[in-house]
Amino acid sequence: MVMAASHSTLNQAGSTIRRDLSPSPQTTLAWGAVWAFIALGALIYTGQGWNKGLLYVIGFLCGVALYHARFGFTSAFRQLLSVGQTEGLRAHLLMLAVASILFAVIFTVGATVTGEVPKASVNPIGVSLVAGAFLFGVGMQLGGGCASGTLYHIGGGQSSAVLALAGFVIGSVFGAWHWDFWLNDLPSLPAISLAKTTGWGYGIALIVQLLILGLIYLLAVWIAKKKNPPMRKPVPTHQGWKRIIRGAWPLWVGALVLAGLNALTLLLAGRPWGVTSAFALWGSKAAMAFGVDVTSWGYWAGERAKPLYESVLSDTTSLMNFGIMLGAFFAATMGGSFKLSKISVKVILASLIGGILMGYGARLAYGCNIGAYFGGIASFSLHGYVWAVFALIGSDVGIKLRPLFGLKNPKPTDSVC
Repeated sequence: MVMAASHSTLNQAGSTIRRDLSPSPQTTLAWGAVWAFIALGALIYTGQGWNKGLLYVIGFLCGVALYHARFGFTSAFRQLLSVGQTEGLRAHLLMLAVASILFAVIFTVGATVTGEVPKASVNPIGVSLVAGAFLFGVGMQLGGGCASGTLYHIGGGQSSAVLALAGFVIGSVFGAWHWDFWLNDLPSLPAISLAKTTGWGYGIALIVQLLILGLIYLLAVWIAKKKNPPMRKPVPTHQGWKRIIRGAWPLWVGALVLAGLNALTLLLAGRPWGVTSAFALWGSKAAMAFGVDVTSWGYWAGERAKPLYESVLSDTTSLMNFGIMLGAFFAATMGGSFKLSKISVKVILASLIGGILMGYGARLAYGCNIGAYFGGIASFSLHGYVWAVFALIGSDVGIKLRPLFGLKNPKPTDSVC
């Protein structure tokens, strides 16, 4: 009996050791993400060169940062408007302030790593911007994520985000089709740069911008004190060095990392980080395959039509988007939180409608929460602030529509939001 018990104990110990040594499904997926990242990176490097390869790596790191910090634009707007929770908005302001400092230095130096002059994201303020930002705001609340959010949610296994991306592509194609009408046939003010239009230069413009962002930050603090909102929902956090790889990161860390990565994008690509132009490209190339003459559209006139005849891997925005999804997938699997989600018919409809509205709105508004809001404000463009205001107004409408699709909003009586 003693020998039998000993054999039983040894067998149990052996089983435990085998379980400990065998990789978990999440670890296997993480390695899959790594090998996919390396394979696609090698393809980009050999076909497009080191510059595009580095931008792909930056996209991957953006995906890691977005996921680990749960850095949301949609949720930040929803929490602000629903219950006065401003922690997400304050993280935005920190990100914008740091990016403004870095962008000011780069624009003042006047050269990127390739020797070209960096191009600021400064665009006109007109009906198209107002309408596009409003539609994007409605769409981001129905779709459950913004442009960057949709990509990192896909990496995290959120099924509804795949549908939102499909809607994004569809809406972007229609936006490109109607682009000429919205941008050329409707009233618009010229582009206004705090640095160039005013004649201040980037030094004074930076001081003014930091004052504006600081005042908005104080307003956000005041709103939070007045509303006494529920705290943000905590996410599982690893301790020590594991937190860097497995998450979760504090919001302020995500803000600093994203600001730095956007500045690196400006240095390497010659322009700020963008997301949604790739969706218009993907959809338009698909439309061309079905015989649609997209080159007759104003959006694809002239030099802009060149990517239509090239590999999507030659398009900086596209390869960065691929990097974001893979980076978020890696982060989710390393953190042990990757899980395919189930969705209802109502959520399917909300995701598709939201994606279409965001795709269409982004084309009208010169970009999304990244290209217009983040890149615009960091480039000292007034249109970035206008985009934020009307995206907030649209978000308020979207929040009111969410219950029609079975989607919940934060409430003051909630313990967390």
